[in-house]
Amino acid sequence: MTAATPGRSILRNSLILGLFAIFTVGLIAFIQQATSERIAAEQQRMQMRALNEILPDDQHDNDLLQDTFSIDDRRYLQLPAPATAWRARRSGEVIAVILPVVTQDGYSGRIDLLVGIRANGELAGVRVVNHRETPGLGDKFEVAKGNWIFSFDGKSLSMPAPEGWAVRKDGGEFDQFTGATITPRAVVQAIYQALRYFEEQRGELLQLSEQESTHD
Repeated sequence: MTAATPGRSILRNSLILGLFAIFTVGLIAFIQQATSERIAAEQQRMQMRALNEILPDDQHDNDLLQDTFSIDDRRYLQLPAPATAWRARRSGEVIAVILPVVTQDGYSGRIDLLVGIRANGELAGVRVVNHRETPGLGDKFEVAKGNWIFSFDGKSLSMPAPEGWAVRKDGGEFDQFTGATITPRAVVQAIYQALRYFEEQRGELLQLSEQESTHD
């Protein structure tokens, strides 16, 4: 049997290495895509659950998932890109909106919230749908971890007064977490800013005419 020449051996080894590299890159790409799809699906599931918790079906007669609009605000809502918001209706009249809100000031960075606001300016509810806060310390805004997030229900720009929209450590009316103040402080301020945005854009959000928005 004739021994393989050095050139053929090098060519064969190069071919094997090339095929292995292609396989490895393909496998990594497949894993990344599968992982990102699972993450996106989980985030969507959490979002849908949050919508139903903020405004249960018995509070409106339209399909929230179908009654959406695009929103793009960096001043109050800190949205890095246009995002989806929702309108709740009863007999065609907008009775509440659910706004996406972002704060970058959490202890571990970005926190994504959904803030439901009724037509009268009161909070229908708030849910955190994405965060990277420390489990057991900075994640006590999760419904499964306690009742803190429910303390915003029914609040508005005037209740409490503006100075009350802070954690107690800062002289406000909202509890901070034991051993963690940065995260609740960020969430409180994000919700307050969402209420300010609603007040400023109320007519458009509720689809009111200029006269209705001014004199209702």
